[in-house]
Amino acid sequence: MGRSIEENITRRSGTSFYYTFMFLPKHQKKAMHTVYAFCRLTDDIADSEDETNEEKLQKLEEWKEELSNALTHKSKYEILNHLAEVIRNLKMSVEPFFDLIEGMKMDLTKKRYETFEELKLYCYRVASTIGLMSIELFGYKNPASRDYAYNLGIAMQLTNILRDVKEDMKRNRIYIPKEDLDRYNYSEYDLLNQVQNNSFKELMRFEAERAEYFYNEANKFFLPEEYKVLAMGRAMQEIYCKILKKIKENNFDVFNKNNNLSKVERLFLTLKNYFKYSFIMR
Repeated sequence: MGRSIEENITRRSGTSFYYTFMFLPKHQKKAMHTVYAFCRLTDDIADSEDETNEEKLQKLEEWKEELSNALTHKSKYEILNHLAEVIRNLKMSVEPFFDLIEGMKMDLTKKRYETFEELKLYCYRVASTIGLMSIELFGYKNPASRDYAYNLGIAMQLTNILRDVKEDMKRNRIYIPKEDLDRYNYSEYDLLNQVQNNSFKELMRFEAERAEYFYNEANKFFLPEEYKVLAMGRAMQEIYCKILKKIKENNFDVFNKNNNLSKVERLFLTLKNYFKYSFIMR
């Protein structure tokens, strides 16, 4: 039997999430592919290079309206209808789905961040929301799991921001807060010209430590009784912690070094976590 449209979207994206879905029970895997396809397509609207920001904002607003239609009646997009069915069947909160769309809108209207508080809202909307969707899909019981998903999402997005500094600049996006640039006497001009002086290294070290703080906060809410619910998040956490470690080992050279993990490395970490938590859950 062939793959569904949703699974093909997940597979083609090359995301680390694809590997964490591999060992789920069939019904959960199908639901996760549907949720991830929604997230991927929402991101694709915001990142399209063939349209103006105004056109993309209009499409995101239509996407939001069609999600509402799917939840109340029927959307013209079958993927949204499939998603609405998952949400209804699993009694999931709709808030994270709408918050994700708002996060994508921020990428079209906000190219710079003055403070970390502003950036943290963005990180919640584009990353923590996905964790919150996931734990609801798996049926979390302890409210601490929400805190785990929230903090892990912030940490992972901060890691993404460090890894993707160069790529984001090509889109005229700088996520490192201006207050941090000022604190280390490192200017936007320096960043755009890829200046790697001591100020840059100290700035990047500070940002890496902030990401580590949120990974540690997430760990505080990783409770034994929720291992089954959080196992996928744990695999993602290890993958992104390895990426952060690689950035540090490369002396924060995010302009010339490949700081990502290979597919083999991501698959290995997923397998390791799968067998680890399968053993714990017996």
